[in-house]
Amino acid sequence: MRASLIFISLLVAGCVAAPPVPEIPARDIAAFSVNSPGDDLPRGWRPWIVNRIKAETVYSLVRDPLTGQVVLHAVSDRSASGLRQLLDIDPEQRPLIAWRWRIVDLVVSADNQDRYSEDAPARLMLFFDGDRKALPLKEKMLMETARVLTGHELPYATLMYVWENRFPPGTVLTSSYTGQVKMVVVGTGHDRIGTWKSFLRNYVNDYRRSFGHAPGRLVGVGIMTDTDNTGESVEAFYGDIELRSR
Repeated sequence: MRASLIFISLLVAGCVAAPPVPEIPARDIAAFSVNSPGDDLPRGWRPWIVNRIKAETVYSLVRDPLTGQVVLHAVSDRSASGLRQLLDIDPEQRPLIAWRWRIVDLVVSADNQDRYSEDAPARLMLFFDGDRKALPLKEKMLMETARVLTGHELPYATLMYVWENRFPPGTVLTSSYTGQVKMVVVGTGHDRIGTWKSFLRNYVNDYRRSFGHAPGRLVGVGIMTDTDNTGESVEAFYGDIELRSR
């Protein structure tokens, strides 16, 4: 039960905890490249504190020496935190998501099927609304516990794109905490480590394949580089994230 409560605090703090200033959901994902190097936080994004007792990953805006563009730099040293943005989007209108990132190194001992070593050099997360009444009893209890403890609701579902150590691209992994979090592997091992990799995914199709039904409204997006479970250090760079029509 203790592990479940930690997971609840992570999702609630990261996805739906209300910031001091009311936040209006956006109709597009704010670009990192429109900011200036040295800015503390990219415009349109909010800190994602997964646990107050954990060290926070350091995020900064820098000019990438390889492309000349402003990108987000993440440095994790036994830490876990991220950035996120609230959205309000019909997935069928813009079902494609494009992004790029540069992984400097792997989290060597990470295992995304083990809750005690679940870390990743880069994560892109999409948060969705849905019919909570149709969920299995276990998931309903998890969400109700979160609502009672925090006053906020968990997202109905989270689709996460991750860089993995072992599983081939296209593999769908289920979180060890809840079936409402699915991880789609998009990069594996040392494949082009240190260089920019670009991705274009139909996240509606990925959601259908992962959860077995169509997604509800897209209500948020987040990124995270974390090494709190493995105790390792890693860094990564994130480029702009875009939603596109067919």
